[in-house]
Amino acid sequence: MTDLDPAVPPALQDDKTLPVVVYALTLGGLITGGVTSVIAVILAYVSRKGAPDWLQSHYVFAIRTFWLSLLFALAGGLLSVIGIGFVILAAVGVWLAVRCIIGLSYLLKGQAYPTPQNWML
Repeated sequence: MTDLDPAVPPALQDDKTLPVVVYALTLGGLITGGVTSVIAVILAYVSRKGAPDWLQSHYVFAIRTFWLSLLFALAGGLLSVIGIGFVILAAVGVWLAVRCIIGLSYLLKGQAYPTPQNWML
């Protein structure tokens, strides 16, 4: 378990606001072409270290979601030349939305994400 910083009140250490913002920005990336997702991953990297373990799992999950979606989107973009890439890009969008919604569900219940390192769910 991560040691809590005694200088920060416990209510702020368990604050869900920033992880909610990270998930929302990641979802917004579907509309902005990934611009807000870049902001989300930067926030997740910066916030991960000082967070309690249960919130760290959400930051790790968000970071992993960003990098995997970027990888799959690049593959889909390259394969768009032969047509299958459009299907892959649509699947990446659905996959990203589902991951964010499930992550938000765990977060709003006050639970750690159980498997933040998995690439599916």
